[in-house]
Amino acid sequence: MATAKAVSYRSQEKHTSQTSQSFKTSTSTTKRKFKSSDEDFASITPPKLITADVSSSHISSQKQSSSSESSDTVRKKTSRAWKKEVGKTTLFGNDLQKLEEGLSRATNYMLMTTDRKALRQIAEERAQEAKDFIELCSARPASFDIPLRPHTVWERMAVKLACVVQGSPLPDAKWYKDGIQIRPSITPGKYRIQNKYGLHSLEIARCDLDDSGEYSITVSNAYGESTSYANVLVNSYEGTYAGADEEKFPTAMLETEADFAKVFLPSFPQELESYFLSCTFSSPLPKYQQNVQWFRNGMPLKESKWLQMEQTQQSTFLIFPSVHKEDEGLYTIRIPTLTGYKEHSAYVFVRDAEVSTAGVPGSPLDVKCHDVNKDYLFLSWSPPSTDGETNIIGYYVERCEAGTNQWLMCNDRPVKECKFPVGHLTPGHAYQFRVRAVNQRGMSHPSKVTKPVTMVDPKEADRTMVIPLDDMKTITVTKDELEAEVTVPLPPTNVHAAEKKDSYVVLCWDEPVPRGREPLTYLIEKSLHGSKSWQLANMDIPVHSPRFVVSDLAEGKQYSFRVRAENKHGISEPSLPSEPISLGKISAPLPPPKKVVAYRDTKTSAVVRWDKLKDADDCLGYYVYCCECGTNDWKTVNNKPVTSDSLTVPGLTTGKKYIFHVKSVSPAGLSKPSQDSEPIIVNAAIAPPSAPYCFVLLYCGKNEMIVGWRAPQFRGGAAILGYFLDQLNVSEGEWHSFNDNPLPKTVCKVGNLKEGQFYRFRACAVNLAGVGKMSSPSDEFICEEWTMAQPGPPFDVRYTEVRSTSLMLHWDPPFYTGKSAVTGYFVEVCEMGKEEWKPVNKNAVSGTHLKIPNLETGKGYSFRVRAVNSAGVGEPSAPSDPVLAETRPGTKEIEVDVDEDGFIFFSFETPDLSDSSEFIWSKDYEDLADSDRVKMESDGNRSKLILTNPSEQDLGTYSVEVTETDGISSSHTLTPEELEKLLARSHEIRNPLIKLISGWNIDILEKGEVRLWLQVEPLSPDAQIKLIFNETPMSSTPTRQIKYDKPKGLVEIIITDFSRKDEGSYTAQIQDGKPKNQFTLVLIDDKFKDVLDRSDFQRKEWKRKQGPHFLEYLKWTVTEECEILFTCKITNTRKDTQFKWFKDGKQLKDGQCDFQTGACSLLLKEFTKNTEGVYKATVSDARGEDVSELNLTGKGLEDLIREICRVSALTAGPLKIQSTAEGIKLYSVLKCYVDDLKTTWFHKEKKLDSSQRIKIGSSPTQVWMHIGNPTEADKGKYTLELFDGKEKHKRTLDLSGQAFADAMAEYQRLKQAAFAEKNRARIEQGLPDVATIMEDKTLILTCSVSGDPAPEVSWLKNEKPLPVERCEVSIKGKIVTLTIKQVTGEDSGMYELLVKNKHGSESVKVTVSVYKHGEEPLEAHKLALGQSGKAL
Repeated sequence: MATAKAVSYRSQEKHTSQTSQSFKTSTSTTKRKFKSSDEDFASITPPKLITADVSSSHISSQKQSSSSESSDTVRKKTSRAWKKEVGKTTLFGNDLQKLEEGLSRATNYMLMTTDRKALRQIAEERAQEAKDFIELCSARPASFDIPLRPHTVWERMAVKLACVVQGSPLPDAKWYKDGIQIRPSITPGKYRIQNKYGLHSLEIARCDLDDSGEYSITVSNAYGESTSYANVLVNSYEGTYAGADEEKFPTAMLETEADFAKVFLPSFPQELESYFLSCTFSSPLPKYQQNVQWFRNGMPLKESKWLQMEQTQQSTFLIFPSVHKEDEGLYTIRIPTLTGYKEHSAYVFVRDAEVSTAGVPGSPLDVKCHDVNKDYLFLSWSPPSTDGETNIIGYYVERCEAGTNQWLMCNDRPVKECKFPVGHLTPGHAYQFRVRAVNQRGMSHPSKVTKPVTMVDPKEADRTMVIPLDDMKTITVTKDELEAEVTVPLPPTNVHAAEKKDSYVVLCWDEPVPRGREPLTYLIEKSLHGSKSWQLANMDIPVHSPRFVVSDLAEGKQYSFRVRAENKHGISEPSLPSEPISLGKISAPLPPPKKVVAYRDTKTSAVVRWDKLKDADDCLGYYVYCCECGTNDWKTVNNKPVTSDSLTVPGLTTGKKYIFHVKSVSPAGLSKPSQDSEPIIVNAAIAPPSAPYCFVLLYCGKNEMIVGWRAPQFRGGAAILGYFLDQLNVSEGEWHSFNDNPLPKTVCKVGNLKEGQFYRFRACAVNLAGVGKMSSPSDEFICEEWTMAQPGPPFDVRYTEVRSTSLMLHWDPPFYTGKSAVTGYFVEVCEMGKEEWKPVNKNAVSGTHLKIPNLETGKGYSFRVRAVNSAGVGEPSAPSDPVLAETRPGTKEIEVDVDEDGFIFFSFETPDLSDSSEFIWSKDYEDLADSDRVKMESDGNRSKLILTNPSEQDLGTYSVEVTETDGISSSHTLTPEELEKLLARSHEIRNPLIKLISGWNIDILEKGEVRLWLQVEPLSPDAQIKLIFNETPMSSTPTRQIKYDKPKGLVEIIITDFSRKDEGSYTAQIQDGKPKNQFTLVLIDDKFKDVLDRSDFQRKEWKRKQGPHFLEYLKWTVTEECEILFTCKITNTRKDTQFKWFKDGKQLKDGQCDFQTGACSLLLKEFTKNTEGVYKATVSDARGEDVSELNLTGKGLEDLIREICRVSALTAGPLKIQSTAEGIKLYSVLKCYVDDLKTTWFHKEKKLDSSQRIKIGSSPTQVWMHIGNPTEADKGKYTLELFDGKEKHKRTLDLSGQAFADAMAEYQRLKQAAFAEKNRARIEQGLPDVATIMEDKTLILTCSVSGDPAPEVSWLKNEKPLPVERCEVSIKGKIVTLTIKQVTGEDSGMYELLVKNKHGSESVKVTVSVYKHGEEPLEAHKLALGQSGKAL
């Protein structure tokens, strides 16, 4: 306790002393005032009134009352003392007054600053005192509360060592293994060291046998050191053979543990496309395995908008919505297991995206933001692996405010290096960036967009301090609170160039201290070095950060820069000028790496290594390129620079030869390519084989055993040379080597054993690469003689020819046959994931192979075999390795063909082949190595089995296996039918014939010549050709010209005057070296007559065409108007040429002919009976005459009528409705109608015939049907079918609904009108128009009337009723008579008879003229005119 008090007193005393010194400093400080850049600095010394006595008095008062008075009280007292001393001095003039005011402001500022610093120092000292006191009280050496404990784990498990450590101060810890310090950076991913609140842990991932040893942790502090030890033992785990107990590893859990079923392979997705990696498990994931993890280049992956993860019970997916080059790398999937975890890895290479313009560069990648300030940041990126067709000129940087999609260009000119400063940004805003490469062809796709970056002051956090106090309390203090009130800011300091490039300079400076509370902006001035003229560099661009990019500098000149700070109170004095600054030089690309070497890796990949560059801090990585030898087609391997010194190149073709080179990547671009590596043939690298497995006991005697095992699954790319076997007598517990020289087979007879003892065995395989791993020990086998009657187990159950639905199973017979010979075998099958074994064959097979059909594609199977003898079925063999029923991609089958020498051969080609692989051929699954009926040839990855003397003895199944591969094999069954075809082809090849391309052909030439020709395959110049006619050799004559074109294989005979003497056979015998053939043309009887007729016709045609002739013969067409148009075309005419038309020998005058075009025509307006006849056209002149005839009788006339019918039917319009007084009429209008056009009417698909009620008829332009007295039953669909002799043309009408109602209404109206018209009053036999009569004669006017009812009759004279005194009107039946006796002149006039009834009326007029005796009667028409005029 006394010690604590002493420490506290000393701290207070120290604090008081420092406070006193602070006040002394503050009161004696002079203020420096900055003037213009061309003026010197001036110092103003305060008057004597600022003395040390004043400071002493205040320090004394502070020392006496520091615990009770605040800093405000101290400041007030100091201010009052200052004013008191200032009041004692009298100053004169404005200058002195200004000086006093300046001194007063400066003193107040310095006092305030000193006070704040003193308070801050007091707080810090108090906190340090409390911390020192606590540490002094709690000081203790490092020790272990809970030490390490030992662990025993299985191989591939993870183990975690942990301990709890105490000590004050907190101790440091170091981990050791076997005395050597563990450094996780040396073996990344192997060790993980953590310290959480005193809990120290060391986690070892995937332990192997080398991780066994003594682990220790040493902890130490200032008061002591302590160490804890623990042993870790790693055991080899091999399932049940390692003795896994059921309590720790329940059988159910081991059986259901999922493994990888289908995994992802190295892939090459294209940039910007969607892509996913998937992995399928062998069974649903149990709970303890569902924590599936994905890694890229060893770093765990998390979901984001660029990366999505999906998982089901039996599969998992890693999804890239849009893959980018940044996604390239080594991907690993890891699933937990009971013994650690399982993982699978494969490399994903991202190819460049497709471009719309050929030759543009690839997109840049890895765009990163550095040195982020309020309005400035620095971008860097990696160049693309390909420049395109021309070199990259530079890069364009684009920016976009977060949340928008408006991209703006940041640079006007391409920047040449892969870095660029971006200024003039808005403080507080978030931005995203991307970069494009550009060459002479155009711009690339943009790079991947950066994450949003917010523009903030990076030093803002440094301006805040948290001070811990007692009782776990804290005080947060900012620099703004500790600094005094700053009005006009102080000038910045340390102006220098942070980055100098060939096109810009990045200026950097320190902000003024104190900065003040107001936000600052900066003004940058520049000047040519040596000049005193300063210019503003940032013009109207506000600068908020202590960074500025200057891009308008001249090359080769030096500049000086200075900076002014500005806030709302004003602008500071300029800073000190910078050192002379000039533009930098263009950075050169790095040199390429050296010693590029390629090594074999797998069948489709190679490993490329190189020496990394030394002292190349700006190296971003390396690009690798590959090229198939002889092509000069260089392809990019990786589109993301690798930082290591090696890369595995996948996707290569097995057996092809490749070369590689590497380029260095830096901000300046890509280097030149390195020297090409030595060519390498792609194939699997040779390595020691894996361990043998599956030991079985095949036979046991009294003191001997026959032990078998399976060859290693991985043979290291080379043939197994043999095996070394170890044996162990379990009772002795010591392993002994059995053989010194390698055993050639997987079966060994071990003797000198002790009966009744248990033995275990193990083995290792050896190849050219060395001795492989030792196998796990076998089960314990007891040495007791076998005496059972049944046979022992067969062994080496294996399969070949694995396809989607079948495979071929093989096995070796048992060594122990029992009491009798083995008579056959039974095969059993078990599906993966099940335990039930099912029989495959009901009857035993005698051979040691069996075709297994009807497998389910995609399922896994295991097989085992039992031997059978007369005593029964023996023990089963060891199960075969699981096999998946599927046809591997790229699987090829055996091809059967005949070679150029006529030999029948079987051929097999495989893409997967190692250096030690061999082709093993067999017939009916028996080795053919010693057979004299076949010959084997192999060349690279292709092998041939040739039948030396093929016959029926060679029928059977031929199979081939390729050793040192993943079971590549195939078979083919040679059937009798196939052998027959192959023998025929073999005979053709061994006895070659000249191939015929085109047999004998006969052509008739223009003048009637006959051309006989044939064509064979191209012949050599030495080929011999012999022509024979009727067994007589032919030679070329003027009438029989013979021509040969050997390069084309053409033989021809031209007979100029073909006649009866040319009838016979023509034979061509051709021999060209060994191949030969002959071809015969038999030209007799009908065939000859046909050729002769054709020749004569062509000869006549040629002669005909020497004068005017028909180019197109006479033909007819029917127009749309049903007119008949005869046309022809003549040619070779002249002025005296005449053209005439004839019909039945009589010349027609109506035809037309245009001699210029040669078109001639004759038009018949309509078709009549006179149309029938023979039409002829002639054209003639002095050179000759040509005739064209057209017979329009018989069949010709029938064709014409049929065409007229067709055209007429096509012109038929739609059906229409017409109502009549008798019913409804349906009709269709045609342009023309002929009787040969058959018409049929249908009602509701029922044919209608003409009847009393339904009338069917036609007219020249109409086809109709009339329905009398229509009823409701007449509703429905009506169809008119027009048949032109070949085709049917239909017109339909739906007579129902409103259409029927309208038609019926109109029909009723017309019917009533017709009835009224029929029964109305009418005058049937009328009166004469004029009647002339002499005086005193009797006038009688008589007419007949009708009507129902009987009409009323009345007479008028001059439109007035007729007086009845002298007139007599009589009506007898229908006869009406008007009688006037002794007529006089007064009786002359216009008489009118009017009849009427309820249906209508009718009238008739007559003009009566009475003339006197001795006068001439007036002419009738004059009388009528006179009467009319009188009436008017």
